[in-house]
Parts: sequence; C-alpha cells; structure tokens
Amino acid sequence: MDSGQAQITAGDGGTFGGLLVRPEAGSGPGLVLLQEIFGVGPYIEAVAERLAGLGYVVLAPDLFWRIEPGLVLPHDEGGLTKAMETAQRFDPEAGLADCDAALRHLRSLDEVTGGAGVIGFCFGGTLAFQVAARSEPDAAVSYYGSGVPDSLDLADRITCPLLLHFGGEDPYLPRERVEEVLAAVEHRPNVELHVHEGAGHAFDNHEAPAFHQPEAAATAWGQTADFLSRSLPV
Repeated sequence: MDSGQAQITAGDGGTFGGLLVRPEAGSGPGLVLLQEIFGVGPYIEAVAERLAGLGYVVLAPDLFWRIEPGLVLPHDEGGLTKAMETAQRFDPEAGLADCDAALRHLRSLDEVTGGAGVIGFCFGGTLAFQVAARSEPDAAVSYYGSGVPDSLDLADRITCPLLLHFGGEDPYLPRERVEEVLAAVEHRPNVELHVHEGAGHAFDNHEAPAFHQPEAAATAWGQTADFLSRSLPV
C-alpha cells in the first residue's frame, strides 16, 4: 500500500487536507475515515492502513481545518483538554458539509471502484451516523459515537447498511442511552449493532493506554471487516 496527502475542495470555498492510503492492489472501494478529537494522527493513520489492508482506498480528512489546520494532539491529559476545547469550537453543519466534500472527492478518484462508504471513531463515530443520514454513502460504520443517541431523529433517513459499535461501560455514553439506540434500530434490517460488554470508550485506540482494550478491539474489528466484506465488497 502507499499513502500521501489529498487536497479536498470545500463546498463553501477553500481547500483542506486529508490522508489518502491506497491498498496493495492500487484500487478498490472507498472509505472516508472520520477522525477522533485528537486529529488525523498516528492512531487514525494506523486505522487507515488497517482498512487499506482489507483492500479499501481510504481518505481521512482533516476535519479541524477551519479551527487549526493539521492539528494532531497526544493522547494525554493536556492533549485531551485541548481536544475537548477544539471539539467545542467545531461547527457541526460546516463540518458535515466537509464530510460530504470528502466523500465526493473520494468517489471522484480513478482508483475508487465499487462504491464508497464512511467509518468514524468517537467524535467521528457521531459524524459517520449523521453522514449516513444525509450523504448516501454505500455503507457506514460508527464506533462509540457519543452523539448518536441525540441524532436518532435521523434514523429514518439512513438506508445504507450501518454498523454501530458501543462499549457496555462507556463513561461518556451511559448504558441507558445505548439502549435508546438499540430500541430505535433493532427492527431495521439495514442496521447491525454490537455492545461490547465490559468495554469503555475508545476501546479500539491502541495509542491511548487508558482507553485501549485489546480483546474488545479485536472482536469489533473482526465484526467490522465482516460487515464491510458484505456491504462494500472488495
């Protein structure tokens, strides 16, 4: 696989960057990878490589470009404080329009064949759910999006295959709120939801020792790979 930087044209003018990673084959279906609040750093880069290893062309846009372009924060107390402050300054409508722009850019690439989907983690997990409702991706995956319960009014608009992951003991997302999501989607044939018992928030993040839970991460990744193989086959 190979990686580089993409330049994405925003719908309201200007351009912003994104990490672009191609699979070994050089082409394949596309996935827009939506960042966590720490930016497009080593963790997101590693996830992009994992997805490219499955055969996908991956684009991870810099969603904080309107606030501080290229922002990458460490997974420590200071980084978390700055990340939370930055997320508070994020304009949801402009940010979702940037997600749309990234999806359009990805679909325009010659190396993208067979459709394009979206996958997001934490902050990006909420955005992935919202993008699924507004932008018609071919598939969507959301990892522990704490804003998903507050976005359930959008559920009827989601027609693509959707996979949701939550931790059973997420301090940022009480279990009763996860149950709200389950109740809203359990009869929808296009939605698959997994609650990882004993797992907290950001359990996939190997760059954050305080959050990473390898067993839950491995289980969820296997489920994600299986879902993508069915919903957005290479």
